[in-house]
Amino acid sequence: MTNILIVGPAWVGDMVLAQCLFKAIRRADPAARITVLAPAWSAPLVERMPEVAKLVRMPLGHGEFKLRARYRLGRELRARRFARAIVLPGSFKSALPPWFARIPRRTGYVGEQRWGLLNDIRRSPKVTPPPVTARRFVALGRDKDAPEVDEIPRPALTVDSAAAQETAARFGLDAGAAAVALCPGAEYGPAKQWPAAHFAAVAAAQLQRGRPVWIFGSAKDRAAAADINRRCAGRCADLTGRTTLGEAVDLLSLARHTVTNDSGLMHIAAAVGSHVIALYGSSSDTVTPPLTPRAHPLNLRLDCSPCFHRACPLGHTNCLNHLSPDRVLAVME
Repeated sequence: MTNILIVGPAWVGDMVLAQCLFKAIRRADPAARITVLAPAWSAPLVERMPEVAKLVRMPLGHGEFKLRARYRLGRELRARRFARAIVLPGSFKSALPPWFARIPRRTGYVGEQRWGLLNDIRRSPKVTPPPVTARRFVALGRDKDAPEVDEIPRPALTVDSAAAQETAARFGLDAGAAAVALCPGAEYGPAKQWPAAHFAAVAAAQLQRGRPVWIFGSAKDRAAAADINRRCAGRCADLTGRTTLGEAVDLLSLARHTVTNDSGLMHIAAAVGSHVIALYGSSSDTVTPPLTPRAHPLNLRLDCSPCFHRACPLGHTNCLNHLSPDRVLAVME
């Protein structure tokens, strides 16, 4: 049995995509035991990945260096006798615990000049656009000279249907209806956010057809959700800032359609089987696509996109503003 430590990413979407690596490892070695070192918030995701044997919660917050704490963590991990570590984040500090743990083989991309901390170091291909994030993760689980796999495993979060029904009941939602989920947020920045007025136009059309509309997001997305709901006379169920991550997973599994920006919730919806209509502006549907056959990425492919900026450098965000609600409705019907 190969005992493997994987240092997980700090973003929701990347954590979902990391399951592609976990699946690939277990496919190649069914006896492999995978432990994931990741932030505590990721527990509702990692616990729904049957490939993972154990989650070790990272005791430090995002961006915290705290060398002494990382040393203590490495000492604690040393007792678990890992044969290999795979470091998914590109930061210097993320490679410290496996090094302090004296794990014999430590794999990751160059990132912040991590020579020495990693002894199986890889260079990410210099191509435009960059390779699919999930494919980059899966490559780290293979030998450096191994040929690239043709097909990568898709994320699939385990959902208890009875628990999902109970979650819907707690929020007063009709779990039996053909619900439409809207995810208007994007943690990365406004250049990835479709206008609230466009989301509202889709919501209004669906409400007119008798389909309930549920709006998802964190507390940061409350203003956008309120704008959408105001334009729909308050008929949407606004769940922004009200659900835990685990509850959001449950409820998205019940949604027939999910209309979403390129965000963590997009990847969750894809991993629980919802029909995903993904809206791309500054980002690329070839780099972070929703990995499900039930996905329809929409992208105007303007000359100025993808720019990968947080805010539109030209000040107009036409890549999203000119992506009409009618295109989304046509895909849904």
